[in-house]
Amino acid sequence: MTADRDGTVRTTTQDGAESTSFARRYLGRGARWWARAGEVRNLGLILVLVVLLVVGAVTAPDTFPTWSNARIILITSAPLGVVTIGMTFVIISGGIDLSVGAIVALASVWCTTAATQDFGVGGMIFTAITVGVCTGLVNGILIGYIQLVPFIVTLAMLVSARGLAQRISESRSQRITDPGFRELFIGNDILGLPRLVWILGIAYVLGWILLNRTTFGRRTFAIGGNLEAARLSGIDVRRQTALIYTLSGLCCGIAALMITARTNTGVNTHGSLWELDAIAAVIIGGTLLTGGRGTLVGSFLGVVIFTTITSIFTHNNLPIETQNIAKGLIIIGAVLLQRRAPARSGP
Repeated sequence: MTADRDGTVRTTTQDGAESTSFARRYLGRGARWWARAGEVRNLGLILVLVVLLVVGAVTAPDTFPTWSNARIILITSAPLGVVTIGMTFVIISGGIDLSVGAIVALASVWCTTAATQDFGVGGMIFTAITVGVCTGLVNGILIGYIQLVPFIVTLAMLVSARGLAQRISESRSQRITDPGFRELFIGNDILGLPRLVWILGIAYVLGWILLNRTTFGRRTFAIGGNLEAARLSGIDVRRQTALIYTLSGLCCGIAALMITARTNTGVNTHGSLWELDAIAAVIIGGTLLTGGRGTLVGSFLGVVIFTTITSIFTHNNLPIETQNIAKGLIIIGAVLLQRRAPARSGP
């Protein structure tokens, strides 16, 4: 078995014939089929979004089809959308991160303590980003280097981070005293769009470039598609895994700043159940739970669809439990649709 410079792993049989393994298969017909299927899937998601907008306009004609409501949907989508970027990388790599919501809460309360706010806006931003990166790095080291199960590691981080957030805040809301912080994130619109939406857009553009135009992105796809083949092709799987979870933590830190600025408070309940919403958005967007295939464009559409559904339910005064039931059914439907994808993506 040998590894070429381009990452292709080959196994030579006794008669001298070479059988090309994961890397070539991934770059071959399977990848091309997935690209074409992804375009169709994204068009389908756009169609679903259009249908939802029509339903909202029909069921709540006085409140739903307004720019004010569209603005609320975009602003609400922004923090969760940034979290979903990191979750997309994690799931493409074949992992899972259940701790994203708790990390958002921890970063939120830590950056709004009185001691942190004494350092000004820069100190608050630095604290939130550092908390997110460090917690993500802990997840990555435990999963990548110590080789613990991602589900267990991130579940433990979920409990620990949420508990630490409660301890730091003493289960109370911490108000932001520096007006410059809120002005930075929730100031005047830029070209007619809220600043949080611009942050979300920039984050997705950078995430798309990282995933589709860099070695880091190709390695993420590789370890999600076939971990052993990626290792044999020379990829440092442990380091790559650690970096992916660190990226997820970074996204949580940024999202914590956004939700803190939007609510003007740091509270330990921020990010509640965001891990489920992020996973659902990624799945709806077409990323395979088994790893190796995925798209940030689909994840973004998934976030907007979920937020739009919530807005429709809210304008029609439907209870939160009904919303959760609907979200659960959507997730199950998306997973069922995915079951045929791996079988067809091969050569």
